[in-house]
Amino acid sequence: MEGARLPTHLEVTGLIRAAQQQGGFATVLRSGERDAGTLAILTTNSGNNTMLWERLPRLDGDRIFECTKQQDTENKEDFEDYLARRMARDPDLWILELDGPEMERLVAEWAR
Repeated sequence: MEGARLPTHLEVTGLIRAAQQQGGFATVLRSGERDAGTLAILTTNSGNNTMLWERLPRLDGDRIFECTKQQDTENKEDFEDYLARRMARDPDLWILELDGPEMERLVAEWAR
């Protein structure tokens, strides 16, 4: 079925398993609407190089994950404030954290 979207809870489960298969760790920081919630992903490697990935529309109609925010080690509060604003704007938002090496590559390739 073209254009069909995987329910969010199943996508989260798949990402958790994929992260674990690569030797990483995954946890759901916030659960949103089970089937149609928006998914945001935090990638980190032992608390370093934390990045927020969100699915954004492209001109060709596809929706892929792109990094929308990186945590500045000198100003971590800015990153936390941004996440708080995102959660306030979207009560259906899921936030999944993937921790380990190469998690950025996993997310970038996930929707392709």
